[in-house]
Amino acid sequence: MNAHVSQGSWPVLVLNADFRPLSYYPLSLWSWQDAIKAVFLDRVNIVAHYDQAVRSPTLEMQLPSVVSLKSFVKPTTHPAFTRFNVFLRDRFNCQYCGSPEDLTFDHIIPRSKGGQTTWENVVAACSPCNLRKGNLTPAQAKMFPRQHAFAPTVHQLHRNGRLFPPNYLHDSWLDYLYWDTELDP
Repeated sequence: MNAHVSQGSWPVLVLNADFRPLSYYPLSLWSWQDAIKAVFLDRVNIVAHYDQAVRSPTLEMQLPSVVSLKSFVKPTTHPAFTRFNVFLRDRFNCQYCGSPEDLTFDHIIPRSKGGQTTWENVVAACSPCNLRKGNLTPAQAKMFPRQHAFAPTVHQLHRNGRLFPPNYLHDSWLDYLYWDTELDP
């Protein structure tokens, strides 16, 4: 579950049982309400807290900022072919001009010419480039993608996702994110 939550709403970083985020982009976050529900259902362990607490007539509880699942969820090995994952593979840039604006996706070999909607035939493209290329092959349009279209691994998508950190990262999350980045001396 990935909830889009704002800074003031006390989002909770969700880690797998091995203490790695379930996903990096979007970052695996739950609302504090969902996290507390999971605590009471004994599905998660609280790893870190905010300084904020919630109260009922009989209970006071600090809001969790990081939770880990009690049961390991096996990550998928083959990412789903979705528009978002195509954009993520292509780092949210048009594969013809490099623009990050107004993205759509383009069939390298147009469907009308036998091209299929697959990882190997679809790239991110801005609307102007997509319109300019139109129903032409790359050779006809003299427009070639900057990289070959390919089916990415989950690891490749996670690596690309780390390039786009969310707008809000709580200090308690930093020990669990980006383990493979270079450390400062």
